Amino acid sequence: MTDLYTLTPSQIVMYATDYCSDCLRAKKFFEANNVPHLRVGLEGNSEATNFVIQINNGYRSVPTIIFPDGSVLVEPGWEELESKFSNS
Repeated sequence: MTDLYTLTPSQIVMYATDYCSDCLRAKKFFEANNVPHLRVGLEGNSEATNFVIQINNGYRSVPTIIFPDGSVLVEPGWEELESKFSNS
């Protein structure tokens, strides 16, 4: 899939874990606002984990959300996500 492991995906890609409260909040934001996205789990996925670490200067920060416009949000709150979509 060409949308994985790139800073220029054709859709929103969220790298996340199942146990992360910030990831769950971002997922709820996308669902509440009918925003289609591709979720990529880091559990058992070394390629995804390494990509996230590369983007975040050595940190395994999730969620890491990559947008088609090339922008990246890391651990965004609800307000930061709202701002991103109101400025799109």
